[in-house]
Amino acid sequence: MAQIRESSGLRRLLADPLGAFGLVLVVFLVAGALGADLLSPFPPTKLAIRDRLLPPDWIHPLGTDHLGRDILSRVLYGGRIALTVSLTAVGGALAIGTTLGMIAGYGPRWLDNALILLFDAVRSFPTILFALAVVTLTGPSLSTIILIVVVTTTPVYGRIVRTQTLALKGQEFILAERAMGAGPVRVLLLHVLPNLIGPLLILASMEIPVVIAIESGLSFLGLGVRPPTPSWGSILNDGYGFIRDTPWPVIAAGVPIVLTTLGFTFLGEALRDIFDPRLQRAP
Repeated sequence: MAQIRESSGLRRLLADPLGAFGLVLVVFLVAGALGADLLSPFPPTKLAIRDRLLPPDWIHPLGTDHLGRDILSRVLYGGRIALTVSLTAVGGALAIGTTLGMIAGYGPRWLDNALILLFDAVRSFPTILFALAVVTLTGPSLSTIILIVVVTTTPVYGRIVRTQTLALKGQEFILAERAMGAGPVRVLLLHVLPNLIGPLLILASMEIPVVIAIESGLSFLGLGVRPPTPSWGSILNDGYGFIRDTPWPVIAAGVPIVLTTLGFTFLGEALRDIFDPRLQRAP
């Protein structure tokens, strides 16, 4: 039965034009990031000052930057950075937020109030200002970006899980389990969590482009990965300073950000329409 549902869901996804388009974009992003070593014509940090600011040609399909580095290679490796940061940060925030949300929704009232106060306190800080404070203390790095994203996005998952847990804890099957002597851990892991996984995964898929935009924005401001590590944000920053000489670095880094955002957004919307029973359309 599970295989039949998965097959039906895949067919419905491919039948949705926007969902199929989003899936294609996501597949291309993942393939480019995983295959960067094979697809890149040059090492992403190789300098060639004589070839600086070249337009696209057969040797450099996207041209070169102000240091003669191949832009296509840097974009591909930048996609790997973006995918690593987004998947790691979203996975960490999802795990922590789900745990805290279930504890808040199922635990005593005082603990619920304390966690809600914590969520609100964290969300009250603008992401950029929080990033500036953290970077000042720890310095810019890939791990710093992941930490910033995990801390700022955990309350989002925590609040959603708390609300769903509060709605589920009063259901008859939960009350029956508790009457039979099931402890809180068993109830949460075996009965509450399975009812949360679907909506959370859909939300996480739509959160990935947001995280990629945060990483690119911080790298653009010089608060992200350190040079010469390629990042879409740092490529944009480098290209912006020479945009009057050549627009290709800005275009080459901007287009992947736009396509990635569209891909994960369309895919997330299609998955929500398919797997959320409240949104399933009548035949």
